[in-house]
Amino acid sequence: MRLPLLVAVAALFTTPAAAQPELGERTRAPETMVGELRLSPGDDDLAQAIAEAETHPLGSQQNPIRVGGPDGERNYLARLRCAGGAAPTIGERSSGGVDAFGTLTRVYPVGCASAAARVHFDIYHEEHVEDRAPAGFSLLP
Repeated sequence: MRLPLLVAVAALFTTPAAAQPELGERTRAPETMVGELRLSPGDDDLAQAIAEAETHPLGSQQNPIRVGGPDGERNYLARLRCAGGAAPTIGERSSGGVDAFGTLTRVYPVGCASAAARVHFDIYHEEHVEDRAPAGFSLLP
């Protein structure tokens, strides 16, 4: 008696092989999943979060440098310059805290002869390209 019941219950929870995605195939876009989980702010909330962040120094945890992914982060660091125009020394990346946008920042120690800072990045802003530099630094075009 138990076996037919187990088979019936198992049939309810299994999906035919034809309906399952291939291994590694994306079922939904990450943006869709994050939006459904309400982990990221909507457009109105984002505008408000940006306005709030702008009241803090650029590159701080409260106002991280917004870039599009690790590539955006690397591109920004490659454009960052010390006051005299030399490239700064960039230390090892570490994890930062939660920023104004509700995501974890990535932090780099950045140093020059005249300035040093811990620069926070938020890599979850695909559409944004930052054109400003933290205090004490400049940015190549």
